[in-house]
Amino acid sequence: MSDPAAVLDDLRAESDEVDALVRDLAAEQWAAPTPAPRWTVAHQIAHLAWTDAAALLAATDPEAFAAETEKALAAPDRFVDDGAEEGAALPPAELLARWREGRERLHRVLREAPAGTRFPWYGPAMSAVSLATARLMETWAHGQDVADALGVVRPPTARLRHVAWIGLRARDYAYLVRGLTPPAEPFRLELSAPEVVSEAGAVWTFGPDDAPQAITGPALDFCLLVTQRAHRADTALVAHGADAEEWLGIAQAFAGPAGQGREPRGNR
Repeated sequence: MSDPAAVLDDLRAESDEVDALVRDLAAEQWAAPTPAPRWTVAHQIAHLAWTDAAALLAATDPEAFAAETEKALAAPDRFVDDGAEEGAALPPAELLARWREGRERLHRVLREAPAGTRFPWYGPAMSAVSLATARLMETWAHGQDVADALGVVRPPTARLRHVAWIGLRARDYAYLVRGLTPPAEPFRLELSAPEVVSEAGAVWTFGPDDAPQAITGPALDFCLLVTQRAHRADTALVAHGADAEEWLGIAQAFAGPAGQGREPRGNR
């Protein structure tokens, strides 16, 4: 995951896929409810535009971004919803244009960032490749909400490897944001890749071969879980070790307060 250009190319492809879901929607479809409580399709796109704008601010004006993080700390339960509400109130064409412009500006800034540059964020500071990966993860996750709202089934792509990677990288954050102590030892992931990957039966592996704690199962299920788009009970993931089992109950790949996750399908 060390090549920013490759990640940025995949981020653009992911964004274009979500863009294709919404660009021809009628006004009433923008108001369709998504699985996130009180969020419509418009809220989902507004959130992507808002977080792209925050990432651009972090990359171009760290002092101004620090002021924004102070606002977030002052209202941790509202600042994300407030940003989405503001954008969702715009006419759909204006909202879509804002998202397109913002993500393109961010793309250019990250592509031109000198090697070794680190940018502030709501969690730990990030390199250009990590920030691009985080944006891809969020774009995929909120795109999933849009697809669910519209009744569209999106075939999983090889871009899920980025989501899986940042999901594992965010392991300790999921503990810390809940006031828990992360396990001392690294975990291992062994995830069956989507069928679109050219090598039949391909397995994506992360972490040491001899790690005592491991997660195995479909890459799509893991990505849905760490983005909190699926409940653990609705996945085919297997935890090998008590610490791995605990982590699957709290995993989150995104910065911010601890997410509530999704209810099991049987409870909806």
